Amino acid sequence: MRVLATAGHVDHGKSALVRALTGMEPDRYEEERRRGLTLDLGFVWTRLGTDHLAFVDVPGHERFVPTMLAGVGPVPAVLFVVAADQGWQPQSQEHLSLLDALGVRHAVLAVTRSDLADPEPVRADAVERLAGTSLGKVPQVAVSAVTGAGLDELRAELARMAAGLPAPDTDADVRLWLDRAFTVRGHGTVVTGTLGAGTLRVGDRLVTPDGSAVRVRGLQSLHEERTAVGAVARVAVNVHGQGDTALGRGQVLLTPERWLSTEVADVRVTGEPVADLPRNVTLHIGTAAVPVTVRPLGPDTARLTLRRGLPLRVGDRAVLREPGGTRPPRGVTVLDVRPPRLTRRGAGRARAAELETMTGRPDGAAELRRRRLVRRADLRAMGVPAPADPVAGDWLADAAHWSLLKERLAGHVLEHARAHPLDPGLPTEAARRLLGLPDRALVDALAAAQPRLRAEQGRLHPADSSAPALPAPVRAAVDALRRDLARAPFRAPEAGRLAELGLDRRASAAAAAAGALLRIADGIVLLPGADADAAAVLRALPQPFTLSEARRALDTTRRVAVPLLEFLDARGYTERVDDQRRRCRTAPGEGNGGGRESNPPARDPRAPRF
Repeated sequence: MRVLATAGHVDHGKSALVRALTGMEPDRYEEERRRGLTLDLGFVWTRLGTDHLAFVDVPGHERFVPTMLAGVGPVPAVLFVVAADQGWQPQSQEHLSLLDALGVRHAVLAVTRSDLADPEPVRADAVERLAGTSLGKVPQVAVSAVTGAGLDELRAELARMAAGLPAPDTDADVRLWLDRAFTVRGHGTVVTGTLGAGTLRVGDRLVTPDGSAVRVRGLQSLHEERTAVGAVARVAVNVHGQGDTALGRGQVLLTPERWLSTEVADVRVTGEPVADLPRNVTLHIGTAAVPVTVRPLGPDTARLTLRRGLPLRVGDRAVLREPGGTRPPRGVTVLDVRPPRLTRRGAGRARAAELETMTGRPDGAAELRRRRLVRRADLRAMGVPAPADPVAGDWLADAAHWSLLKERLAGHVLEHARAHPLDPGLPTEAARRLLGLPDRALVDALAAAQPRLRAEQGRLHPADSSAPALPAPVRAAVDALRRDLARAPFRAPEAGRLAELGLDRRASAAAAAAGALLRIADGIVLLPGADADAAAVLRALPQPFTLSEARRALDTTRRVAVPLLEFLDARGYTERVDDQRRRCRTAPGEGNGGGRESNPPARDPRAPRF
């Protein structure tokens, strides 16, 4: 299917022409038929060759220009109508200006009422006017909806134009601008629109920009029930869900998690200088008409602040129009849907210079250079393809910025090692804050890619520092502790003795990281190698052994014996037999041969540990 809209001055025969082409009545309301005046959008279709051609018939009266824009907005081509007996009129010009602002490039000119006047002068004038716009040189046909003259030739030209339209992407994300919503008894809410890209299926979940979700209960296209409809197509969608009764013209249904709701966008403006624009105008895109505030940036660039969020993407075309139409409409091309804040002096001028380099064509590499770090999903939601693979999770990084971050991270880690000898290793979260990164996964990826660093237990160390140097007071405290433990190697000093020596938690942690002490548990420190020595003592006991037997053999207290045995369990020197007994493994990390119980009794969690 192909879809096009009509355009032209009021009472130039647009509805009569599509009625003659399709045999269907585009005017849906009795008042429209009684007055002979189109007041709202009409929808009719016909078969041309092997395909269908659907028409969105728009009103031509100046009071209904917003309605005309709602009909033309989602449609890529038009049937432009001028009457032979009246010639070019004000709304002919306004409709042409709007089409030019939208960048529409496909059209057929129909000179109607050719049975009432010579169509040639009007045809020549209209062709010249259209040629100076985005429509360019268009095929033209003189017709009469009353006599039928020229209709076959017009059908042939429409078929040729339809065949030349760009092929739609049926795998694209759905953005269905709604032009009508109504209730059907027994079915609920039905919405209609022109599906320009993607595919709709029964059962699909769709969302609105504010996050409300609906489910597709049924689909029709050209009054036929369908289980799936691919672009391009006129569709009627039976929806059910949160807020379905609030749907109406100007709203939009979207593929979930694939679009960003934009309230601020930077755009390029065609036509007269941006400085001449009123501060408050209306943005027309798709079927939506949203008031916006304009902040000029450069000669042809501006920032738009929207009264409500819209799902915009880079490259979208839209129209800025002053309510009342006293100034010509302006076309806009969306350049950025997530622009930076302009808070510092000179930020507006700098942003204008940056926008001058942007074309409105999605460019993943350029976008990544500007943003430096961005999620791949967000870039896609902006309408920009990802130029490279993620560096961590879903994060994309500009190569130059990534290299700079690696160097900065190494510098922070080295500086921390020099400045904090008692706090070895820069915590990953602290590194994230220092670099201003949004995700710790990025720090992990940077550290893995930086050969000058190594990561251990959530901290980053210089790769060439196997053991950090200890300050003289800590070295002296460790030497004193060595003398204490030489007499009783498994009698870890009490908290008071550690405080007397100046070995607080930070100093003890630094000494343990340097390999000068062995930290068994919080507040329990022994000399390096004490774990292997303790295992050798225990191995000499009859196996298995109890806590009391181990404590006596090690000549230590229960305060030390309990965490020491748990430490030996974790290191693979010992293992539990039951709730009361342990035994030594033959070597760290190995089993105990055939004597090991394959299924030790389950422990009651309420029972004491020893």
